[in-house]
Amino acid sequence: MNRSSDLSSWNKAAAIGGAIVTTTLSLLSPTWSRSSYAALETSPKAVLDEVWQIVNRDYVDGEFNQNDWQAVRQELLSRDYTSREQAYAALRRALSQLDDPYTRFLDPEEFEALNNQTSGELSGVGLRLERNDRDRHLTVVEPLPNSPASREGVRPGDSVMAIDGEPTRDMSVDRAATLIRGAVGTPVTLTLSRSGRNFDITLVRSRIELPAVTHTLRLEGDTRIGYIRLSEFTSHAHEQMYRAIEDLKQENVEAFVLDLRGNPGGLVDVSVQITRMWLDRGSIVQMVDRYGNRENIEATHTALTERPLAVLVDGHSASASEILAGALQDHGRATVIGSQTFGKALVQSVNTLSDGSGLAVTVAHYYTPHGTDISHRGISPDIRVRMTGEEELLLSVDPNLLGTHSDPFYARAIDLLQTQVPIASK
Repeated sequence: MNRSSDLSSWNKAAAIGGAIVTTTLSLLSPTWSRSSYAALETSPKAVLDEVWQIVNRDYVDGEFNQNDWQAVRQELLSRDYTSREQAYAALRRALSQLDDPYTRFLDPEEFEALNNQTSGELSGVGLRLERNDRDRHLTVVEPLPNSPASREGVRPGDSVMAIDGEPTRDMSVDRAATLIRGAVGTPVTLTLSRSGRNFDITLVRSRIELPAVTHTLRLEGDTRIGYIRLSEFTSHAHEQMYRAIEDLKQENVEAFVLDLRGNPGGLVDVSVQITRMWLDRGSIVQMVDRYGNRENIEATHTALTERPLAVLVDGHSASASEILAGALQDHGRATVIGSQTFGKALVQSVNTLSDGSGLAVTVAHYYTPHGTDISHRGISPDIRVRMTGEEELLLSVDPNLLGTHSDPFYARAIDLLQTQVPIASK
């Protein structure tokens, strides 16, 4: 099966893979004359100067990687550009001098993709589709909860025969996703086949909240375990985490497993809000800008549970994931289990530019509550788990095995939690 969804391009978005704060501020040089400003504003150089000034003002390294940043500006603005694409290429070359892969320019299409990714939303009808290679038809895997598709009765197993009259036989899932997505409030008509009968159904596109959090109750012997997987720190992830914890509390779970494996990061404020759901007091993270100004962000006595907690991490757990795991580890709130994390201790701000493009720029370095710099080193788990090549292959081929006894990280967490639950329950 070739599985994807009308949300498929979200997973292919231009990810920064880190801790992100957002801003919409952009400016041009106040020293320019009004006529020079007007001439610059209508040329491809406008965005170049916007980017230069944001980096000049905010970049975490005031030495700009030992580059003369004023000379960089002069070089950028002294050239003539025949197209925006040519100017964008020059801009990327200039930013590469910083030797910082996280400070990057995004053209309008890439910037829109990033916004979709961090917002955790897309416009569509909420269908997950797969292409059956045997009969070359598209099939509904599931309609997302509370989506137009689920409300109008689309069912798993329905075949999608046409989209707005265009036959889908031999159509790729990505092509179908492109046809189904569109502006909020606009209709799309699907021709479905169910039990040998074809019929049309018209769905009105809406904003779809993408799931960043999944949760389930696991019965491990006599122990009730709440398993929560957090895939990314999107703008809705904290709301989804709150619901997951509360739902599992209603199920009388005795301990939790929080799975951060493969989580590349996301929004800093969401990471902080989620940490506060697990940690009642103490420092969460320390942010330091290029002037040495230090901001200490703390818990606010809003923890939802004190039940035993194990956090699963791997080499792809990065940035905002490391903020969460590092805070819980430093305060002894959770046992971190798995392998060394990625080691990204930098924070980016995301700036909207005048032509619809964007700039992600590194603005701060962060440290764990104990002052540990994890940059390029990562967080060392309290309990290290090594998987065999066969085990890694099994989990990669069938992700449904994550959080089961076929998953060595999860199995080790259960062994630990079952020793802690009787103590916590007394």
